[in-house]
Amino acid sequence: MEAENIIEMLHITKEFPGIVANDDITLQLRKGEIHALLGENGAGKSTLMSVLFGLYQPEAGVIKKNGQVVKVNNPNDATALGIGMVHQHFKLIDVFTVLDNIILGAETTKMGFLQKKEARKKVEALSERYGLKVDLDAKVEDITVGMQQRVEILKMLYRDNEILIFDEPTAVLTPQEIEELMATMKEFAKEGKSILFISHKLNEIMEVSDRVTVLRKGKYIGTVETKDTDKQSLSNMMVGRPVQLEVVKDPAKPGDTVLHVEHFSVPSKTHKRDSVHDVSFDVRSGEIVCIAGIDGNGQTEFIHGLTGLEKGQGTINLCGQDISHATIRQRGTHMSHIPEDRHKHGLVLDFTLEQNMVLQRFREPRFQHLGFIRQGEVRTYAETLIKKFDVRSGQGPVTIARSMSGGNQQKAIIARELDREKELIVAVQPTRGLDVGAIEYIHSQLVAQRDQGKAVLLVSLELDEVMSLSDRILVMYEGEIVGELDPKTTTVQELGLYMAGAKRMTKAGERA
Repeated sequence: MEAENIIEMLHITKEFPGIVANDDITLQLRKGEIHALLGENGAGKSTLMSVLFGLYQPEAGVIKKNGQVVKVNNPNDATALGIGMVHQHFKLIDVFTVLDNIILGAETTKMGFLQKKEARKKVEALSERYGLKVDLDAKVEDITVGMQQRVEILKMLYRDNEILIFDEPTAVLTPQEIEELMATMKEFAKEGKSILFISHKLNEIMEVSDRVTVLRKGKYIGTVETKDTDKQSLSNMMVGRPVQLEVVKDPAKPGDTVLHVEHFSVPSKTHKRDSVHDVSFDVRSGEIVCIAGIDGNGQTEFIHGLTGLEKGQGTINLCGQDISHATIRQRGTHMSHIPEDRHKHGLVLDFTLEQNMVLQRFREPRFQHLGFIRQGEVRTYAETLIKKFDVRSGQGPVTIARSMSGGNQQKAIIARELDREKELIVAVQPTRGLDVGAIEYIHSQLVAQRDQGKAVLLVSLELDEVMSLSDRILVMYEGEIVGELDPKTTTVQELGLYMAGAKRMTKAGERA
């Protein structure tokens, strides 16, 4: 039995200021298996994998490969041991080409000269073999996130890694890309590669893994065979209590129109045609309207146009006021915005948590006096929100936002935006990268806002979320609204047809 473990991490402990991220954790990976690592946001999954990859040094514990104790001081040691890692936030150089990113640090040289032809041949052979199609001459900044992920996978394969770590690999992918990735992972396992797969999406874990190890708040909870378990028991292990996997809500009672969008378009930065073309719809108080669609069909540009981050043409009426030409701050008087990219538009990463909590509110008399910030008030307010929304961090309100786990960064943004009590809540992928416990909480918060008479405009790529959370679904395809569906009477299959552009509604609203 011992011999078949290719990697053993025994009694690993890793601490950061104010937090024990890994507390005496043991993990064993067998050769040729897909081993899932499951846990809530901030449970210590990424930290444990970063220890294996040499990015962190543990305070205690040992790592064995094929039964021999090994020391992994840095990622180069890991690569030499055949360990590769695809990180949650990709480690690519934007201005380099795809090929240069793949061979960086493992270049083939002859007498000091770079042998790019040989490298290109090897990469082409690998991408052909595993169906990982990429444009080797494109710059990374010009390709989609799904494509960037393929570049990361090819980087591992190019280095002949036999132990592959995937950290939340599906957080940024469309449903189609996720299916492709799952097939690729199964292919790797068939060939004898061993995979560690960090995720908190239970459907994916059930579909692709052989065994699951669960962590909770930095501690090891247990390892189970996937075939002997189910989603409900895994979520109980992960959160420590029974979790509602379905959204529980009463029928909507829509009131007056809060948001009225008419003939709205946003010009494209890259193509001649508009990113968003002639979109019209209403959102009323007391309902959740979801814009569904495959990533890249104009949802992002539409939200940027609505919130004022980009200029659009057409009419936007919010709470009876025409805000088509209003500034971002003016729009914010009636609108909360949970943005798609939490790092770019959601947080100032090098500010503390408490500073981030009052970003839009520090001008209010409560938080400033004669132009000076009232620090005590800011701290009290931040502490209240942290407690109410269960935002976990090493040093509470003074934690630097950058050092928090992705899921807790997301919770901080949601706490800030929902507490502003605005008539319209624009929530773009609010649960991206979150675990079942946090998703359950955020869904219940959005439903509570709806029931208080707020209007909620949701943008989501998760079909389960679209079907269970929304009261009406608008499908966006190539920048246009091609269908309006009722989640109670439609199916995931029909929704998929609209999303792929195979079906669309005529102007009169019949299904064509």
